[in-house]
Amino acid sequence: MTIIAGSGAEAVLPEIVSTLRAALAAPEPDWLAPGRACDLLLTDRDATMAEAVARQVIGDAAIDVLVQPAAGRRKRVFVADLESTIIENEMLDELADFVGLRAHVAEITRRAMNGELDFAAALAERVALLKGLPATVLDEAATRIRLMPGARALLATLRTAGVRTALVSGGFTVFAERIAAELGFEQVAANRLDIAEGRIAGTVAAPILTRETKRDTLLQLAQQYGVPLRATLAIGDGANDLPMLDAAGLGIAFHAKPAVAAASRWRLDHADLTGVLYAQGYREAEIIAA
Repeated sequence: MTIIAGSGAEAVLPEIVSTLRAALAAPEPDWLAPGRACDLLLTDRDATMAEAVARQVIGDAAIDVLVQPAAGRRKRVFVADLESTIIENEMLDELADFVGLRAHVAEITRRAMNGELDFAAALAERVALLKGLPATVLDEAATRIRLMPGARALLATLRTAGVRTALVSGGFTVFAERIAAELGFEQVAANRLDIAEGRIAGTVAAPILTRETKRDTLLQLAQQYGVPLRATLAIGDGANDLPMLDAAGLGIAFHAKPAVAAASRWRLDHADLTGVLYAQGYREAEIIAA
């Protein structure tokens, strides 16, 4: 069991860990990052029951808990969603700002990512609203990108450990390729926005990257490098990430939409992206500050 404090919850973590130790009859915690993240070794405990006990003890505190087998925690293939995962933005919402429709498009995005709308249909609807915008707004929108806290450290640490990495996005190559180059992702899969005569055409080039494409990217990368699925890691926040998260050996719903968090075996609701490293047993001293 890995227990990770989100921002502001470090002060209450030791007391919660102490209470959990007593409730689960666990040995002394192994602190991965003093005051921030630790492991508790569970023996003869049902994982689901142990996690339920932990969540009851944690209550409303901004603390995450993940329970998994102790063996094989460090994964060798990593596939990540881009928007609201590796970056804080939803780039279609940013682009909609240029036509005064940010709130309208953001609501469609929210519903699509929560699994309430068909992804491809919602994508086509939102992109059509951008028709006629000069392509130069893509560069302007890119200046608004905010990396998710911990993103640089996550990628730097995994690359140093020899992990193979891919960035997959239902968004657009114009943004995904920039972030992949900046952070060091080895492969990129994303949708391509059609441009005609220097303007956004309002359409997306076929084939559309779907939830199945994301899962297939993970499967193909594992096969390419001879890595069993149990040694793969995936993170994402939206409904179109669920098949990928389900297929991975460790699939983490990161700050996910409610329906996605509820459907995922593992989730991080409060920690930044370094929590993905602690979940694999990396220690603070091993994390490469970027």
